[in-house]
Amino acid sequence: MERTSTNRRRGNRTGIEENTLAIVESTEAKDTQDADDDRISFLEAVRASSFASEVAVPPTNKMYEAVLQILRVGKSLELIMSSYQLLIDLDKHFPQVFVSKSHELVVVDEAWSPFAFSSDVASNESRAAGENSSGLLDFSGFALLIEELVEIATVENLRAMDTKNLRNMLLFQYLVSFLEGDFLPRKTMYAETMNWTILRESFLNMLLGSRRINYKNLMKDCLSILCGLSQVYTGMSDNRGSPENSNTKPSEDCNPALAFALLQVGKSTCIAMQKFLIIIMGLDNSKKNADMQGQTTRADGVRTPVVEIVLDELTYNVDMLLPFLQAFNQPKWKLEIVVQYFSKYTTKPSVRTRRSNGPVDDATFTGILNWFSSSTGTKSILKKISIQVIQLLLAHGFQALLLLSSQNIEGVMDSKEETRESSLVEICKSMICAFQSLKRTNEEMEILPISKEALFTAATILSMN
Repeated sequence: MERTSTNRRRGNRTGIEENTLAIVESTEAKDTQDADDDRISFLEAVRASSFASEVAVPPTNKMYEAVLQILRVGKSLELIMSSYQLLIDLDKHFPQVFVSKSHELVVVDEAWSPFAFSSDVASNESRAAGENSSGLLDFSGFALLIEELVEIATVENLRAMDTKNLRNMLLFQYLVSFLEGDFLPRKTMYAETMNWTILRESFLNMLLGSRRINYKNLMKDCLSILCGLSQVYTGMSDNRGSPENSNTKPSEDCNPALAFALLQVGKSTCIAMQKFLIIIMGLDNSKKNADMQGQTTRADGVRTPVVEIVLDELTYNVDMLLPFLQAFNQPKWKLEIVVQYFSKYTTKPSVRTRRSNGPVDDATFTGILNWFSSSTGTKSILKKISIQVIQLLLAHGFQALLLLSSQNIEGVMDSKEETRESSLVEICKSMICAFQSLKRTNEEMEILPISKEALFTAATILSMN
């Protein structure tokens, strides 16, 4: 792993830093139009000095922090959107972690981070979490941000013309983008080197392992946000063309630009939350592999995989299942969750060692479908899972498998055995047979629209083969 210093790149930025920061420092505590105009000028100056010069040079950390501070406290729509976009553009143009042309992991030394550490955190112990003067967040500040997003993720709060809601959603999106940008190059190199240290040092791993947060509560809150936003926007879609029935119709005296921004940012926040959960699942999977190879230590701690937390929540709160399946569109992990949901009820208990690998039973989508091949198996499952939930799981699992198949991703099926012995045609046959078995067992079963769509797709594939 290669480390590069930013000191030489930023050595000639002292004068620029002083000049640009002077624009906002004089108006830091003011809330006037003139002050906002100065802040906009500052953002434009940072953008120009970073991108317009012949040799692109990243801003200094103080300049970064000032931009983040504007995002966190800005009250005008222009300030909030401009500061967010500038942070995103800067991170894309000046990545802190990347894979070099020589295929080495490069970590920029003393690079910018929106998270505060060590002395930064210690100096702000007496302040409310996430409210330090620099604009940086400690990890407890991130947890507080998530708690606020839980409150936002309702129809009523998204209708509220509050720029604070917009700031918080965009701040979360930026933090996810930052965490993803730090994690994905590391994940790529880990897959090649199997060096767990690369991922151990990621911001994502440090965040989830921090004693400043309650990890399980954080994951539950994230799931609530995902499902809450999914319900809001699914409801809006269902009410399309019927504004008189829409609970999300803004009041007549609202700010149209702000209302539109909240609508779009709410949707993109739902996508960002999905990305956040996906990179955590990727980290969990890598940590499991490292653990099996004996690379982890006691210092890495023990953390419940997020998939298990999601499964527990969906099992005990069935009302969350539909919005989760509608919002969570990553096919590999969606299929994994569907299979594991069924497996909680269909697999037999087994003693497993810390480093055991492989399913206890036939924990694959084909294996799940096979449970419906007999009336006995179908009746057994129906005693544990409602017929509506079974339909949702089978339909969404089938859709995820089809998407994986169309993308020709390695590991489409859940095991090499399934890849070898089960063709897509056989899965389509099993899918239709499963619903036929359900119908025979419960003649009054009403087939859900999504199930009809899945069955139509399966029948179409069969007719073509």
